[in-house]
Parts: sequence; C-alpha cells; structure tokens
Amino acid sequence: MEISNYSRRNFVKTSSVVSAGTLLSVPHIANAQNSSKTLKVGLIGIGGRGSGAAAQAMAADDNVALTAIGDLFEDRIKLRSRILKARGREKFQVTPETTFTGFDAYKKVIDSGVDVVILTSPPNFRPQHLEYAVEKGVHCFFEKPVAVDAPGVRKVIELAKKAKEKNLGFMSGFCWRHHYPKREIFKRILDGAIGDVHAMYSTYNGGEVWKKKREDGWGDLESQMRNWNAHLWLSGDSIVEQAVHCIDMMQWAVGDQLPLHAEGSGGRQVYNDPDKYGNIYDHFACVYEWENGSKGYHFSRQQNGTVGSYEVELFGTKGSSSAKNRHTIIAGDDSWRYRGENNDMYQTEHDELFASIREGNPFNDGEKAAHSTMVAILGRMVAYTGQKITYSDALNSKEDLTPAHLNWEQPLQVPAPPIPGVTRFV
Repeated sequence: MEISNYSRRNFVKTSSVVSAGTLLSVPHIANAQNSSKTLKVGLIGIGGRGSGAAAQAMAADDNVALTAIGDLFEDRIKLRSRILKARGREKFQVTPETTFTGFDAYKKVIDSGVDVVILTSPPNFRPQHLEYAVEKGVHCFFEKPVAVDAPGVRKVIELAKKAKEKNLGFMSGFCWRHHYPKREIFKRILDGAIGDVHAMYSTYNGGEVWKKKREDGWGDLESQMRNWNAHLWLSGDSIVEQAVHCIDMMQWAVGDQLPLHAEGSGGRQVYNDPDKYGNIYDHFACVYEWENGSKGYHFSRQQNGTVGSYEVELFGTKGSSSAKNRHTIIAGDDSWRYRGENNDMYQTEHDELFASIREGNPFNDGEKAAHSTMVAILGRMVAYTGQKITYSDALNSKEDLTPAHLNWEQPLQVPAPPIPGVTRFV
C-alpha cells in the first residue's frame, strides 16, 4: 500500500484542528438544516463503552432515536438495555423485533433501517462491520482501535475513502481529539509554540483492566469472547486497544506524519495465567522515529500495585509541553497554560458527528484513525519480535489474527504468548 507522508507545514495549513472557541460557534444540531428528520441509531456491541456511546448519541440531537441493538450475547443486552432505556426515555425505541444476537447481529441492525450505527464490539470485528455499514450507506461511529492487524487497517483506510465518496459520516472514538484543552494546545504546538518537536514521551501505565473468570458451560470461543481484552486476536493487545490513545496524541503532535520505523520490547511479568490473562503482554516500551529525526518514546503497562502515569510530554527547540494533563507550554516569556472551557469529550464527539450529518458535510477521520492504530500495531510488532521494523513493512504485513473458525462447539486453543527473538514478523 502506498503511504502518504504530509509535511508539518502542509498539515497546519489544511488541518481541521480548531480551537475550542471556534467550536463553540458551531450551531447546535437542533438548529441545523434537515432537523425535522428523525435520525435512527443502531448499536452493535452493548458493553460499557457501547452503552455510553448510545446514551451520548441520544443526547446529541433533539430528533434522534435508538431503534436497534445487536450483541453476541442476550444477557448483555438485557442488562444494559434497562440502563439505556432509563437514560434515553422516549428516545429509546428498541423493540424485541429490533434486538438481535449472534455473529450476524451487525447485519440485522444495519438492515433494520438505521441512519447511524455505533460500532463498539471487540476491535477484531471493526473492519467487517464498517464494510457492511458503508456498503449499505449508513453513517458510522466506531470505537478505537479500528482493527487489530495490518490487513484490517488497510481495509479501513479503503473504507474511509469510500465513505467520503458516499458522503457518509465516519468518526472514530479517538476522543481526545474532541477535548477543548487538547485541541487548543496541539493547535499551538503545530503552530510552532515549542519550535520543532524533537522528542516525545508518552505513558499509559496502570493496573489490570477487567478480566472474567471462565464459567461452567462456556466453550473456548465463548470464554475468549467474554474475556476479549485478554486475547490478541480480539483486542490487538493493550498497546493497541488501550495505549493507542497516547500514541494517537504523539501522531497529532507531528501533524499526523507517519514514523519511519520503530523498535522496542515488552513481555509478561504478572500475566502468568493463560486462562485468566490469555496471551497478551502486560508491559511495552517502544521508540518511534520520524523522517526529521524526532523520536517518540512510549511506555505502557497493566500491572496492579504500580505507579500510574497517563501523559504525553513534548520537547522542542523553543520549549516543552505537558499536552495530556497540565495543558501547559514552557517556553520562557511565551509560556502558556490553557484556562478556557473544559468539556465532556465523549459527548462533544457525538454532538459534532450529528451536527455534521445534519449540515450535509459528514465528519470523517477514518484515515488518521487507521494510521494511529497502525502505529500502535507497529509498536506491538517490534516488541513481540525484538526487531526493528519500518512503518511501510508493518502496514503491508500479511499477518491475519482471526482464527480459522468461529464455532461455539469446536476447541479454540489460545496461542502461546509471543517471544522476542523467536516470534517472527510476517
């Protein structure tokens, strides 16, 4: 696949990054054109994030209704539908006839007549679900990451272009790009507030995320699906499923230019039980390098009892910045701190998606989201193999993580965790 690398200057000229003040001037969706049409929303994947996104979609528009829900498991729908119904009230219009389960539930939701679909199932299925939605002409909100492997990323890049051709909304869940303080500080960084960025330091260090113990009666596939974030083929590992937020902010800081290559390490120090922890790593340390010589250092871990850190720090020729937490620029007399309005970024992303649909100019960040996902996958690849890998080679990797079958009855063995120096790049 051909890779486009944009110069920092060109990006600043053409970027859609705007200040919070500019955003506040955008009319609310209720006042936009075509507001009389009820926008029907479908939800695929009714976990915690899916429920939150559906509630935010219902709150984003005065004339919207949640009309269909699909999930692999009926018990999850029953549990969370009650919560959504209480939050959405008259906007919750899901019926038994528009409630679907199984691996084909996504098709049934999309075919039920929805205008917008929220895709929040495990990341492995994202490209497949997006492809069907775009084919059917449905606007999409889809959580990050966009895929778990390079073939999936390449598919989403193609779909982002098709969505633009069909004038469809195609918004990713990279929520920090909808946070007013982040928009303002990254705008200043891209305008040269700290000079040329030479080094970046990002962390996503925390404890273990939720894990579900296998219950009696669960086959291999159900056990893995119920505990999806512990399995490489479903989540892409923690650097892709979780820490990708910080990697996306490093990408933001360099104007979404693509790195040349990366190297790194990682492993399992506390994730020592395959029944509970699957085959993912519990820590990563990676360094990326861009064409101008700037480097990005990324560290992440999921280990209980350790010091937490969730930060993105940038160092340039004129100064430095805490872009994630303090929203400050340290540059002598030109030092600055964000003191403007804060916002609920999760709500803002839906407000902006629905407003853009009403205005006939649907939001589409699919290519950026796909490349940020791929940068995270590159970090996983170099940690797993112990090799230095170029972005181009990573993007063109043939490694497909999806198992040979998705059958409830057949055994589905959990592959052994990767071993640096032994595991090979494919």
